[in-house]
Amino acid sequence: MSSAQFRFYAELNDFLPTDRRQVTFVYTFDGRPSVKDTIEALGVPHTEVDLILANGVSVDFSYHLRDGDRISVYPVFESIDISPILRVRPQPLREARFVLDTHLGRLAGYLRMLGFDTLYRNDFKDEELARLSSRDRRILLTRDRGLLKRGEVTHGYCVRETHPRGQLVEVLQRFDLAGSVEPFKRCLRCNGLLAPVRKKDIVDSLPEKTQQYYDKYRRCQACGRIYWRGSHYQHMQRFIEQVLEETER
Repeated sequence: MSSAQFRFYAELNDFLPTDRRQVTFVYTFDGRPSVKDTIEALGVPHTEVDLILANGVSVDFSYHLRDGDRISVYPVFESIDISPILRVRPQPLREARFVLDTHLGRLAGYLRMLGFDTLYRNDFKDEELARLSSRDRRILLTRDRGLLKRGEVTHGYCVRETHPRGQLVEVLQRFDLAGSVEPFKRCLRCNGLLAPVRKKDIVDSLPEKTQQYYDKYRRCQACGRIYWRGSHYQHMQRFIEQVLEETER
């Protein structure tokens, strides 16, 4: 039986039992398991890891453990360039595009409201989510750790917060997105892009009172849904301002 010392840093400790958080602990093993398999066996999805040091030297996921190794594991650096050091996964996706699992519908709506390309359906299967994330180079957001352990997934994040507003702030902070917000450019229902449309071209589709009080409209280029700045607009503006303030804090 061989053993190695492990230490996980920052938010990676969220995935560990209490007695292994923020401390160096000993892990025993047989044979020569890969460091990737070992990290996931300890409960940490590989998508959460960006840097591994074995005895002070940067290694990738294919490294095989040896008796007496000292392993340090660090989280994803989405907003910090660590290119001089060996990353264990592809470079961060500088254009943040997301796909969300079925339990994050409200968060999907919020991300679309802020202008982020966000795929969501309430009937996505796990294998479909993994495929979309890999094929379209999208960050997979989920609260299912097992989903992030699928080998096909290269960019993913386990959302810790349970309340949708808190989840939104968490994601904005985690991926350093406050400066990339472009509110009201996407359809909340289907994720399509919005474009200005002349009132006379859609007047037959508008409620009578809306025709009287509003002149500027935008229409989703994908599903055709029509948007205007009604009373809900001010509420949404205040929500966005408050969320960005929380994010900056």
